Amino acid sequence: MEKHLRILFVEDSPEDAEIEERDLRKGGLEFTSKRVQSREALQAALREFKPDLVISDYSLPGLDGMGVLQIVREIDTLVPFIFVSGTIGEERAIDSLKSGATDYVVKDRLAGLVSKVRRALREADDRQRQKRLEQELRQAQKMEAVGRLAGGVAHDFNNLLTVISGYTELALARTAANDPGRSDLEQVLRASEGAAALTRQLLAFSRRQVMTPIILNLNQRVNEMGKMLRRIIGEDVELVTRLDPGLGNIKADPSQIEQVIMNLAVNARDAMPGGGKVTIESANVMLDEAYVEEHRDAAPGAHVALTVTDTGQGMSAETRSHLFEPFFTTKEQGKGTGLGLSTVYGIVRQCGGSIEVLSEAGQGAMFRIYFPRVEGRVESPGGTKMMSAPPKGSETILLVEDSEALRNLVYSLLKKHGYTVLIARDGEEALKVSEEHTGTIHLVVTDVVMPRMGGTEMARQLLRSRPATRVLYTSGYIDNATLDLEAEILKGAFLPKPFTPQDLARKVREILGTPA
Repeated sequence: MEKHLRILFVEDSPEDAEIEERDLRKGGLEFTSKRVQSREALQAALREFKPDLVISDYSLPGLDGMGVLQIVREIDTLVPFIFVSGTIGEERAIDSLKSGATDYVVKDRLAGLVSKVRRALREADDRQRQKRLEQELRQAQKMEAVGRLAGGVAHDFNNLLTVISGYTELALARTAANDPGRSDLEQVLRASEGAAALTRQLLAFSRRQVMTPIILNLNQRVNEMGKMLRRIIGEDVELVTRLDPGLGNIKADPSQIEQVIMNLAVNARDAMPGGGKVTIESANVMLDEAYVEEHRDAAPGAHVALTVTDTGQGMSAETRSHLFEPFFTTKEQGKGTGLGLSTVYGIVRQCGGSIEVLSEAGQGAMFRIYFPRVEGRVESPGGTKMMSAPPKGSETILLVEDSEALRNLVYSLLKKHGYTVLIARDGEEALKVSEEHTGTIHLVVTDVVMPRMGGTEMARQLLRSRPATRVLYTSGYIDNATLDLEAEILKGAFLPKPFTPQDLARKVREILGTPA
């Protein structure tokens, strides 16, 4: 079924415009039309009527055809433009095509009008599609470049934060409760925790955040967060939920899904300073090839849709184009980090999903997220076994870490807990140390991303000669080198950075306490 068109006639003769309309309708086109004959009316119609096609006479009182064409192209460079005139002549017709007209038809030979209009509309659709694809490609390339930068910064920063928080906690443990310097150390620790939260958001945007995905139901998450969401958005904002009782399941990290819902709710609240309504909806949807062709990030197939709509201030096209970039915000300085929506974007993309945003200035906003639907029963998130004081050990541990400051910290922590520690700066050196060491190596604690040879490849080679050795991976982010780690993450043989001295001690003891 063809879409209903808007056709603008630039014509001083109502009779001629009526004849052209009749021929187009007879040719099967459905449209709404508007006729103008002055410069001012033409400019207004282009901005307000927003035609899909302009059909213009060449000779008009006080306005020539080339002037009409120039006005149209100044306002809309892509709309098809066809001259229908009895006075244009072949030479001027060719000049008009060079100046941006799509085609021309002689008035006493209107038989070709319908076919030329159809061809012009097809070509315009192709140009619009090509322009949209180019814009989406540029946006995807920009987001990928920013993501790589954010991921690299967050990776290095996580190493520094582990060192800062680690030595601070060690200093706190040696400081008496009444020591005047204790509050200073506590402030440093709190600041490092805040910085760690920022790096988690950057990693989420860059799709390098460590995830522990399980099968879950979005309705359950929204319902569990209901009280917290109402508290966050405030009493002057109404919260409405419309959740499909037959909703399918998705596979994602529960804490990250909660972060997505919370960030979207906060964003909606901030768009309604005078109060309003936030609506959260869920539904099963099937994305077809036609939708995917219009939305590059989307994938065809069965999905679960989560939609958050607000009645707030809405957004301009310019704001929408920067919406998911880190640190972009329309709020006053000091009122937001600009990481909320970039975090949402990264989490959704890391889950294999996509986001659609519909908004106009002054008309509210709708964020619709599509998560791939999965089969299987809802799983419960695993808990971490907590030990108030992990027992010391006597085993031999091979520590593999390229950051000197972090390597020195972890070495000291492990030695403090009674372990014999061998050290290596990367995977190649670790294999050499393993080959030269004649005794047992009970555990390898290794960073994943390192120069020369990463942790996963090193562990694969080392375990061929030492199959009883256990491995504990550490990393601040996920990239191609860590994509093989999902099984280790799920079974607990993974310690995300930044970690505390207590986290390290407990995890080492936990791994050493499990069968090889």
